[in-house]
Amino acid sequence: MPLSVPTWPELLGSATSSAVHLEMRDTYAVDYEKGPFAEWRAGFRHDPADRASWWRPWLDLIQETVGRGVLVRRARIVSEPVSAYTRFLHDGTFTNVAAGEQIRWLPRRRASDIPLPGNDFWLIDGRLIRWNHFTGDGASAGGEISEDPAAAKLCADAFEAVWERAVPHNEYKIS
Repeated sequence: MPLSVPTWPELLGSATSSAVHLEMRDTYAVDYEKGPFAEWRAGFRHDPADRASWWRPWLDLIQETVGRGVLVRRARIVSEPVSAYTRFLHDGTFTNVAAGEQIRWLPRRRASDIPLPGNDFWLIDGRLIRWNHFTGDGASAGGEISEDPAAAKLCADAFEAVWERAVPHNEYKIS
């Protein structure tokens, strides 16, 4: 029987030591006509000094999770030259870092020999996987939960290999 997909507060709330997230797509649910990505394309940028304008519930959840002593890390495998969407992500990542998340970037050409799972994922405490499924155009196709030990090992090994090679956010420069 498939496990039900917990909410993000439930998922991250269950973490006791680690929560790692691997992203491998160059775009996610891009809407060129409206929303934050369109605003960014039109020139909007968050002011790091105006925290109230960009702080949001997700960042509260990350801060609470890190505050409990959980190490939260995210690695992004990206094609270079990067897509406009990756530029958008990079520009706004300072908000995640401010909440306590550690983030690194790995150019895709440096990931060729790393065994990677077929989908983005969150791995909680090295045992619980939340697979993130997407359509071809980047829209969410839902999540799936797994406690399969072999899949958890694949995810853990893949994440650590990516993390080891990846560049910390404050050092990854987009030209």
